[in-house]
Order: sequence, then structure tokens, then C-alpha cells
Amino acid sequence: MNETNPLYSSVIVNCVFNAFSAYTAIMLNILTIHAMRKTSLVPKPLKTLLLSLAVSDLCVGLLTQPLYITRMVSPANSTSTLLHRASCVFIYSSFFSVLAISVDRFLAIHLHLRYQELVTHKRVVAVVISIWVFSAFLTSIWLWPSDNFAAMLVTIIIASFCYIITATVYCKIYFTVQRHAKQMQVQQIQVAQNNQMESAARQRKSAVSTFYVYLVFLVCSLPDYCALVASLISAPSTALDGLLLYSETLLFFNSSLNPVIYCWKMRHIRHAIIDTLRNIRQNCNPTTAARVTS
Repeated sequence: MNETNPLYSSVIVNCVFNAFSAYTAIMLNILTIHAMRKTSLVPKPLKTLLLSLAVSDLCVGLLTQPLYITRMVSPANSTSTLLHRASCVFIYSSFFSVLAISVDRFLAIHLHLRYQELVTHKRVVAVVISIWVFSAFLTSIWLWPSDNFAAMLVTIIIASFCYIITATVYCKIYFTVQRHAKQMQVQQIQVAQNNQMESAARQRKSAVSTFYVYLVFLVCSLPDYCALVASLISAPSTALDGLLLYSETLLFFNSSLNPVIYCWKMRHIRHAIIDTLRNIRQNCNPTTAARVTS
């Protein structure tokens, strides 16, 4: 990449921003994974899906973004391009993990007491494994030596399908929550009904929290989706190449935002993260640790 390239300044900006967001994605997701493993108050199926998403985000910062920087600096290097495409398995797994989380929250609200019977930990683990296997399969399409048209077309079709599913699921969640709220208001207050109301309130808060994860992912991923569609239907241009640069950077930045949402909207995870930071601070400060011990 030389200074005569029309995208030289855009490449520099994206390299710097990706280097910064890769560091934040690594540190924040390591902290989040540790905190989620410690807390026992988050439902096990949801925790498994959130851990899968956090691991994907960690790998984006650890592998995908550094390889993306290498590809931007040396676009003629075919090895760095192939490695970057292979590392995009983590982007796919993040995408499908968000989809799985939205479906899980819909089932939690829609099934009520049958949720724990039908959505077991083993089944969720099987779903997570399927997500990673399917993500690896989709990534392999990008590694074919032929033209990228087929890979782009498959990605756009699957992404469109997933966007429709998640939008439909959250619309159903909204109307289901509204219907439950009205039913609770007309019922007489009894102990059993109070327990039902508390359970419904917990499910509602959990659904709202995961909706923020979906909303931020939507904001970060839609520009890249639009750029892919534009690449498929229009001729290559400098403006389109610049759009692809910034849209991919925004997509990667989502890996740094998800841990912030966990900490902001999920109380149990927030408390676990605060406890972890407090323990780190005490371990790094011998005077404070000695004072606490005494």
C-alpha cells in the first residue's frame, strides 16, 4: 500500500481503529467470559449461548482483526487474504449466536414452564456445535479458488434469511410480553400468580437485554450487508472499496460493544465483572490485599 493509492488515508484510519478495537475486544471479552463462568444466576442455556458469542468476539479481536490489518497493508499478499477469509468463521459464528439467543429468549417467554423441559443444556450445546460447524462450512466457500460471486451470493441469502427471522422473533416477543402484562393486570393477586409475575418479569428483562445485543449487532452488520449487495450488483469502484473497508471495520467493532452491553443490561454479569475487577485490583495492590486479609 503506497501513498499514491486513493484509499491510502482510509486504510490508515481503518488500521488504527482496528488495532484499538482488537485490543478492547480481547480484554473485554476475556473479562466477560471469566465473569459469566463465575455467575450461576444466569440460566444455563442462555449462558452457553452468551459464552459462544463471547468466544467468537474474542477470536475476532485475537485473529480476524490483526489479519484484516495485514490484508489492508499488503492487499497483493494472497496468503494474508486467505488467512483473513478463514478467520471470518468467527464473524459467522457471532451472527448465528445472536440469532440463537433471540430464538432462545422467544422460547423462554412463549413456552413458560415447558421451557426448561424442552430447552435443555445438552440441546443448547448441540446447537452451539452446529453453529460453529455451519460457520466453518460457509467460510470454506470463501476459500474456493474460483470467483467470489457464489460466496457473496450465499452470504447475502443466508444473512437476509437470518435478519428476517430475528426481526420476526423480536416482534413476537414484544407482542407476547404485552399480552402477558395485560393478563397479569386483570388477574387477582395470589401467591402462585405473584410467582408467575416474577418469572414473567425476569424473562421480560432478559429478552430486553438480549434485544440490545441484537440491535447493536444490526447497526454494525447492516452496512457490511449493504456493501456486499452493492458489490454483487455494481461494478468495482474506489467508493465501493472504501465502503467495504469502513463497513467491515464497523462489523468487527461489534465484538468490543457486546461486553459493554452485558455489563450495562445484565445485572448478574455486571456484578460478576465488578467482583472480578475488584479482585484484580486487590491482587495488584499488595497493601490493599494485606489490609483485606487482616
